[in-house]
Amino acid sequence: MHLTRTDPDANLYRFYRLEIVPGLFGDWGLICNWGRIGKPGQLRTYWFGTKAEAKDARVKLHMKKTKRGYI
Repeated sequence: MHLTRTDPDANLYRFYRLEIVPGLFGDWGLICNWGRIGKPGQLRTYWFGTKAEAKDARVKLHMKKTKRGYI
C-alpha cells in the first residue's frame, strides 16, 4: 500500500508505504517506509504472531494516515 501527501504551497511532498511480509519463524512483519518523495526515507518493521494481526495493524495505520491527509 503506497500513500502520498503533497502540498506545494507548504513544500510538503511525503510518502508512506505499508507492506506485510512473512518472517522466518512463522511470524508476520508489517514494514513501514516513510519520508520525502524521491528520498529513501525511514524504515521500521513491526512483528506480529499472525497475518490477521499484521493486517489489523496495517488498517489502523492506513486510517490514521488518511486522517492526516495521505491519499
